[in-house]
Order: sequence, then C-alpha cells, then structure tokens
Amino acid sequence: MKQIKIVLALVLFIGLVSCTKTEVSFDENNLYGYWQEDGKDDYLRFLKAEEDTIDGEYKFGYEWDESEDVQEADVVKNHHGNGWFKWKLIQSTLTQIHLMSISEAAAPKLYTVKKLTDSELQLQDKDNKDDIEYFHKVVRTNTEIVK
Repeated sequence: MKQIKIVLALVLFIGLVSCTKTEVSFDENNLYGYWQEDGKDDYLRFLKAEEDTIDGEYKFGYEWDESEDVQEADVVKNHHGNGWFKWKLIQSTLTQIHLMSISEAAAPKLYTVKKLTDSELQLQDKDNKDDIEYFHKVVRTNTEIVK
C-alpha cells in the first residue's frame, strides 16, 4: 500500500511539473528594421540606435499607413510625435508606448509575440486575444520599400 501511495505521489508530481508553462523568449535583434503588415499598407520600423534619454529602458520606433496618404518622411520629420512609439521586448511581451505630439500623452499597448524570425512577426493583442497581426520584413532602398 505504501508503494502505491509513493507511485501516485510521483505521478501527481510529474503531472504538475509538466503542466508548468515556460515563457518563450524572442531575440529583439530580429525586430530591428522595417515591417509591413500582410495585405495592408501599414508599416512599422523598430530602431535600435536611439534609446530613450529619460530612463534608457525603451528604444524608439515609428509607424505609418500609406493607404491614408502618410509616407515615412511625414512621420520622421515629426520626430518623436504622432506615429512614433517607444518599445521594449521582454521574453514574449512587446510593450509599445505610442507618443502623441499634440497633448504629449502616451498610450501604452501590450502584445504577445507569437512568432519572431528575421523575416516574420506575429503579434497578438493582449487585450483582444482574437486580434493577431501578421508582418513580414521588407527592405528599404533609398526612398522606396522593396516588398
């Protein structure tokens, strides 16, 4: 009877250990560069050279939507205003803090990175698990993006 209790305890322990979920980590180096949302004219650019001078924890990036007649140059000239965001990646959580030039407000947005390679990015909205965005990396040559 004692052996049965030991075996049951061992099985229960193994079951509990195997159910613990380990958090996936992604390499932020794969984020740097230009991304286009699949099937859309929405673009993201994650920068690595420029860090937040306030706390050093975030890097900058920006986004634009060419279907709304906004070009990359329009966002870049509005340095750290509309279209700009601060970002950090910890394991599989991507935090973006969108910057607003009018009110100097900042709007945080949290994503779970589902996939990140040197050519593919999948982001799941932490507030709306049904909202998953798919991106592919694009190459920028001079003033045009090669798709």
